Amino acid sequence: MKQPDFMALLDAAPHPYMVLDPELTLVWANRAYLSATGRSAADILNRNLFQAFPSGPHDAGGRAERQLRQSLGTVLESRTPHSIALIRYAIPREMPEGVVFEDRYWSATHTPVLDASGEVAFILQQTDDVTELRRSRAARVDEQDRPARLSRSLLRRAEVVQEVNLALDAERSLLHRLLEQAPAFGAFLRGPEHVFEIANQAYRHLVGRDDLLGKPVRAALPELEGQPFFDILDRVYQTGEAFNARAMGARLRQQHDGELADLYLDFIYQPILDAVGQVSGIFVLGYDVTEQHRTAAELERYKDRLEDMVRSRTRALEESEAERRRTEVALRQSQKMEAIGQLTGGVAHDFNNLLQILSGNLQLLQRSLLTAEDQRRLEMALGAVDRGAKLASQLLAFARRQPLEPRAVNLGRLVRDMDDLLRRALGEAIELETVIAGGLWNTLADPDQVQNALLNLAVNARDAMDGGGRLTIEAGNAMLDDMYALQHDDVKPGQYVMLAVSDTGSGMPPELLEKVFEPFFTTKREGRGTGLGLSMVYGFVKQSHGHIKIYSEVGQGTTVRLYLPRSHNAEEAVAPAVPALLEGGSETILVVEDDPVVQATVVDLLGDLGYTVLRTSDGQSALTLARSGVAIDLLFTDVVMPGPVRAPDLARQVQTLMPHCAVLFTSGYTENAIVHGGRLDPGVNLLSKPYRREDLARKVRHTLNNRRQALAAAALPRVQIPPAALPAAAGTWRVLLVEDDPLILMDSEDMLSALGCRVVGVRDAPSALREMERQEFDLLFTDIGLPGMSGPELARLARGRRPGLRIIFASGYGAAAAAEMPDALALTKPYGLRELEAVLRRAMS
Repeated sequence: MKQPDFMALLDAAPHPYMVLDPELTLVWANRAYLSATGRSAADILNRNLFQAFPSGPHDAGGRAERQLRQSLGTVLESRTPHSIALIRYAIPREMPEGVVFEDRYWSATHTPVLDASGEVAFILQQTDDVTELRRSRAARVDEQDRPARLSRSLLRRAEVVQEVNLALDAERSLLHRLLEQAPAFGAFLRGPEHVFEIANQAYRHLVGRDDLLGKPVRAALPELEGQPFFDILDRVYQTGEAFNARAMGARLRQQHDGELADLYLDFIYQPILDAVGQVSGIFVLGYDVTEQHRTAAELERYKDRLEDMVRSRTRALEESEAERRRTEVALRQSQKMEAIGQLTGGVAHDFNNLLQILSGNLQLLQRSLLTAEDQRRLEMALGAVDRGAKLASQLLAFARRQPLEPRAVNLGRLVRDMDDLLRRALGEAIELETVIAGGLWNTLADPDQVQNALLNLAVNARDAMDGGGRLTIEAGNAMLDDMYALQHDDVKPGQYVMLAVSDTGSGMPPELLEKVFEPFFTTKREGRGTGLGLSMVYGFVKQSHGHIKIYSEVGQGTTVRLYLPRSHNAEEAVAPAVPALLEGGSETILVVEDDPVVQATVVDLLGDLGYTVLRTSDGQSALTLARSGVAIDLLFTDVVMPGPVRAPDLARQVQTLMPHCAVLFTSGYTENAIVHGGRLDPGVNLLSKPYRREDLARKVRHTLNNRRQALAAAALPRVQIPPAALPAAAGTWRVLLVEDDPLILMDSEDMLSALGCRVVGVRDAPSALREMERQEFDLLFTDIGLPGMSGPELARLARGRRPGLRIIFASGYGAAAAAEMPDALALTKPYGLRELEAVLRRAMS
């Protein structure tokens, strides 16, 4: 069944109805109520009842308002209905002569509407207009005996007076309770002395006093002396004008600690008039708004800061938009350089294979019986191969696929050591100036590549200063912060060493600066350059985890700045290695090379050195051959091969099948298979293409001998070796042993100890140099092929610190190692206790 719409029913009812909320705000009235009161809904709804119907001159003494307040207060307190028998109210009527007030008489019933928790949610007032009934009753009364009417009137007056007194007492009690529980502070001050007659709990808490009643304000609150409050009270009392204040400051004593506190108050001083219109007292009502005031002040300060931040952010956004456009350009440039780098690396790989074919066959021809003229031509052809190899090396540098040997380097020393070379390259017309900052940090970089980069930059600068000028080389410490890194995608924030090359040449326009790092791009006239100098520098810096920046302006010159990462290690000095003599062998070598011409050339070179050579064209075939049981002493494999078996996997599986087999990789360029972070993986041997016959012979011999020495050390049981008959002085010898292979290191330590020496073993040159700072040694016994710094380089530094230090080289390169240092001794790997004893006797003699 359809439910009736009760609101619609009430709105259509002939009796006036209206609804109040607990704060006595009119929330709804039906049409009969609006008609009876002569008001519209817009006039009275959402307003307080007594603001919508204020007392006026036609409401004698505000009786109707008091009746309503008493009835509504009873309903709110008791939560039960309450009725008013008779209310006299003046209703405004629009007449031709103006607004006329008409007296009407109503009866009203107030019914509470409770919510789920039992609290009063609304009050429904039903009103009946009893004006006509009241008038008819009054007419009948007039017909009765006047004495009786007068008697009843007097009696009624007495009853009314009694009712009024009772109502006043109830109202006074209710007002007192409301005021005492109110969150606002309130007080009533009577008379010109402003004596406290009422002060609620909030007011007493505010002023920190409980003993206010009966005291004048000046005596009760002496701390207010000198503040404007007393003067304001006097003025309100004298003028009868109310005073309102917003966030007015006051200093009041706090009850909890007795200290004066600065407060801020919103309050009103309202004068109260007596029956003759004179001010009898002042009602004080207000709130403590100290926290709100402080919050507002803080918000105002925050607003100012926020406005500053908005202005700053707006400027930053404008700058960021410009930077974004620059970044997009840089990103496109970076993507283009990456694509060119990938293409360049592939070209260099194929180019190196071609050079390897030329180089190998030319060297094989050199061993034939040729005329002097033929030999000269072969040398010229080999020289062209070397130049081609340099060109391929520059391509690989740009593509970031060259194997680097980074070490701790001091750029200041390196620049000073290159002074003569740079002056010869620049010529007398160019003035060279070097500026090295004090306290220069070491950097982690490949020193050979740093020298190449610096020489390329110097030559470029010389050509840009056609006819003369000044070249300035600077080295200093640099910090690239987060802001700089945000503006350059390829930069990691941190500490760097900066190497700058500045010239006073012709400079370059912006459109050329975008292309200067591309391979084969050059501004020089034809025949004056390959266009690979700056691209090589660019690739080397990127592969070294550094940053490069170029600045140029037409007519003002160019500055190129290289930022290389800082190293906290001590410098590892660089010394040129002396090439060893060739030595072949009779071992069996498996060559894995997919290019048939390169393969044939390598096989001929190794065969010419005396080795037995097997060949395959891919990793799968090589693995099948190894599994057949054929004995192999060395696996010589290209890194880049077709088929499912990668070169590193092939090497691991072959050494699992034949633990004695050594492995040597070769490649036209390195890949992530054996190179990470631009450095060869530990324990990996690599021979880069193109290589000469001499390079191949030394590397093969070294790899085979080192493998044999390691296997001999692994097979040796860890037992005490009987002491050998060395001179008694050997017992006092202090030996510094340097060997990167842990098995060989352990074996050699045991043998040296058995021969009566006191041994300190380390695995690299920096560790050896640190040990030499801590203690003295009589003998340096070092491998030649150490990671980073070679054994001969270490020996020269060690001799510089202690001139009388004896040196023994242990080498997989063969007996030719003795040529590394004239007064040093050499021990060829693999060696045993007998060979070691013999070389020690020679060193002691």
